[in-house]
Amino acid sequence: MTKASGNLGVHVLDIFLSSSYEVSVLTRKESTSTFPQGIPVFRADYSDQDQLESAMKGHQVVICMVAIFATGGQQILVDAAIAAGVELFLPSEFGPPSRNEKFAALHPALPPKVATVDYLRSKESQISWSALIPGAFFDWGMKLGLFGLDLRSKTATLVDGGTAIFTASTLPTIARGILAMLEYAHATKNQYVYISSFHTSQMDILTVLEKIDGTNWTVKHVTSEELISQGHQRLSEGDEMGAIDLVGGGALGKSALGDSRPWGLWNEKLGIQRLDLEQYIREALSLA
Repeated sequence: MTKASGNLGVHVLDIFLSSSYEVSVLTRKESTSTFPQGIPVFRADYSDQDQLESAMKGHQVVICMVAIFATGGQQILVDAAIAAGVELFLPSEFGPPSRNEKFAALHPALPPKVATVDYLRSKESQISWSALIPGAFFDWGMKLGLFGLDLRSKTATLVDGGTAIFTASTLPTIARGILAMLEYAHATKNQYVYISSFHTSQMDILTVLEKIDGTNWTVKHVTSEELISQGHQRLSEGDEMGAIDLVGGGALGKSALGDSRPWGLWNEKLGIQRLDLEQYIREALSLA
């Protein structure tokens, strides 16, 4: 059973539909999302455990993909899964290393993710869990300019010089990682699983983009301290996008908090191939 959300949800649903798994979708009662014909779709009030339990009955696995600012509401989904007899719960992680205390202090969505896994750990006698940490969503982030690289204006805003290495994965890689976690469930059971498509920096990406364009981009500079201060200010004013500044300051700046390598990568264990940065960007731009 998947809870499909956003672009990642589409990729995850597609890869599972092409696998041997039988797939159902659980979505909010008020959701207007549509799904391919033939897939059982359960609509439920996410505050009603009985409705959630009824939808989850008969399923072995629940993959939770609630949006980033809804990750604090996963406990009721875990309780419903346990009551329904689900064997494995994959919480909505799908981002940077949430167990990095310095990053969690900056990123408002990380502490709720940590709390969810702590809750799952307390229930390991009743249900197993696995949490995927793929780093930044590379293709999505590039499209939205989240790495300080504006494809339209050809402007790069480098944080602390743009040399910090961060971990990123494409949406198809993340989907393959989720599928592989089930295929290697004996190894990934009750584990954080770290994967990547790339370990790269702003400067690495800028170099590739300038090579492809054959032009020099406009380059601006900002310090991580300035970006983090700006993020706190935006959040205090009710602008949730301030969280992106906080993440940028932590992941792209000199602290390099978005680098998953120190936590140990699972690519080889799960058969997840890393990608060539220049080749991928060339292909992605040709499809844009």
